Amino acid sequence: MNINIRRQWYTPRSVSGELDIDGNFQCYTLEDRPRLFKIPGETCIDAGVYNVIITPSSRFSEQDGSPKLLPLLENVPNFSGIRIHSGNTDKHTEGCILVGMVREENKVYESRTAFIFLFSKIKTALECGEKVTITIKDIYRPIE
Repeated sequence: MNINIRRQWYTPRSVSGELDIDGNFQCYTLEDRPRLFKIPGETCIDAGVYNVIITPSSRFSEQDGSPKLLPLLENVPNFSGIRIHSGNTDKHTEGCILVGMVREENKVYESRTAFIFLFSKIKTALECGEKVTITIKDIYRPIE
């Protein structure tokens, strides 16, 4: 399964895009803005192709306190712990990719709905032995 993100709306605070799976639109994304030099927790990852796995998160937990299973992007240069998860504003990203069904400047909404839908597809693909990758493309990348 190949997940594609096309980053296309840039603001001084964030970048948002469209996410599709094998060419079919799924949801919108929100990330920190791109920067020439990384600022921890305030910079999106570089465009590229990354493997996606599901692992327990040390940052997010289930209602019972157990670690929450979340998609993790592997081998992201100069970053660690880059996940796909729910959230609404650039303050919730810290370098990760947020998903939502509705997009506004610097925000996504209906994030949990989008995440549950996407997570289910990723989990099913991985359980079937399929490799899951994410391809991130910058439609336009502003210079800081």
